[in-house]
Amino acid sequence: MKSENAENSGRPILFLMMNMFIAMLGIGLIIPILPEFLKEFGAGGKTAGYLVAAFGLTQFLFSPIAGEWSDKYGRKIMIVSGLVLFTISNLVFALAEQTWVLYLSRLIGGIGAASMIPSMLAYVADITTEDKRGKGLGLLGAAMSLGFVIGPGIGGFLAELGLRMPFYISAAVGAVATIGSVLFLSESLPKDKQLAARRSEQKKENIFLQLGKSFQSSYFIMLVLIFTMTFGLANFEVIFPLFVDAKFGYTPRDISIIITVGALAGTIVQAMLIGKLISRFGEKKLINWTFFSSAVTMVLMLLSGNFWYMLVLTVLFFTLTSIMRPAINTLISKRAGDEQGFVAGMNNAYMSLGNIFGPAVAGTLYGMHVNAPYLFGAIVLVLSLFLSRVESRRSLKRVAA
Repeated sequence: MKSENAENSGRPILFLMMNMFIAMLGIGLIIPILPEFLKEFGAGGKTAGYLVAAFGLTQFLFSPIAGEWSDKYGRKIMIVSGLVLFTISNLVFALAEQTWVLYLSRLIGGIGAASMIPSMLAYVADITTEDKRGKGLGLLGAAMSLGFVIGPGIGGFLAELGLRMPFYISAAVGAVATIGSVLFLSESLPKDKQLAARRSEQKKENIFLQLGKSFQSSYFIMLVLIFTMTFGLANFEVIFPLFVDAKFGYTPRDISIIITVGALAGTIVQAMLIGKLISRFGEKKLINWTFFSSAVTMVLMLLSGNFWYMLVLTVLFFTLTSIMRPAINTLISKRAGDEQGFVAGMNNAYMSLGNIFGPAVAGTLYGMHVNAPYLFGAIVLVLSLFLSRVESRRSLKRVAA
């Protein structure tokens, strides 16, 4: 069955890439227009942070459930359900007249992402052989990155037609993707495997027990670094449009250009140079230098509002974090041994926690002082550098012993 699916995997993977692209596009659309949009509700940085955190919260809580349902009821129904929720989320956001409706929209969107993303990853595993799986997952990852890169740019330009227009367009595209998936995406998980999963009495540990187990692992500090890295990145992305709007008077178009160019530069570096950089310098050096340089970049953001100055710093920040993430992931994978599945799940969990707490803390600090989120983010990244160096010394001692 797997070999037959593998031979005909091209079209399904193309559909999955389109769906992933649409999901990430919808997340990225909000970034450049958020400052102007929230002014309609008399809201500011705290609300912006909590809106992004709300999305991360439901994604974190529902991902394990959605993954289990994907095994029991099939990949297609979960992917389609996720697209439906994604479409509803954007439509609700576009129609919102009160702040609580915005929160409802993002909570729905997080559940949609939880339904889609694990099921898409499992779908690729279903239809590819082991030697082709890396390529399939790589294409899915590329679609994810491209959606996030293009999202802010499209959001900024569509906002010139009206602040709510990006969400209407995103909802319409989501509806088209839903219909296309219903009509043309076949189920990848055989019925007998679905029935076996439903009959299974083996209960999976809940996410909180798994987090507790990770505290005892030899790679715990590396997982903490995943959290702090994601915390810093989410801190930067959520506050940036509000920061440059309030402090320097940037327009949605200015913001979309800077975010799009920065994210695109990071994606190119990650795709073309990361392997060479790891081979040349090693994971530990890259992790230490990128944490330090990212912290410095955050502080430099406070010194000038010149457009080109800000563009260069944003490109630098995205490039550094694009190097940092795979370097940490590679080192964790090397330390995990036979626990690759568990560590992959924990990697996602710590990343989700960073996406929850980073925006929430950043939004709260922004309400106190416009510069506070970036100063605090820089402190978090410097502390991460300290943790990384401590972990390096411990690993050397373990090797010597």
